[in-house]
Amino acid sequence: MNAHFSKKTRLWALIACLAPLMGVLAACAGSFAPRTDPTSPIAPRVQALVDANRHYPSWENFPAAPTDLPAATQVAAQVGTLEDRGEALGGEVARIEWKLGDAETLAAETRAQVEAVPVSPDSLRTQAEIDAFAQGLRDRAKAPPPVDRRRVE
Repeated sequence: MNAHFSKKTRLWALIACLAPLMGVLAACAGSFAPRTDPTSPIAPRVQALVDANRHYPSWENFPAAPTDLPAATQVAAQVGTLEDRGEALGGEVARIEWKLGDAETLAAETRAQVEAVPVSPDSLRTQAEIDAFAQGLRDRAKAPPPVDRRRVE
């Protein structure tokens, strides 16, 4: 069964639904209105700060647009040059002959290069001193024993 529902009834139903919403929104908007307690000792200072910072920036406050920008063709030419250099570098890397040799030989050569560099006498430590230092750090890093939560003091 279709009941008769006139257009006027729809309008009044819409107004009846929106009226409370509009009242709530008006109350919310009113709660954001700035209020300063006039009896407060800092009220004049607050009002002076508000008044001093009430203005909005104007176009004079913004920096001017740059005028010495390169032309689009110049930027495109520089990008093309960079791309060409990148391709040339890729070609040079591709021409490198990568040789995989014996790992032990490489390790011995690296050790020899490192040992050839002089080391300060102050920084020389024996392996035993290094191990003792590392063990001391490990001992300090151990967590304390757990607290017995069942015992009440």
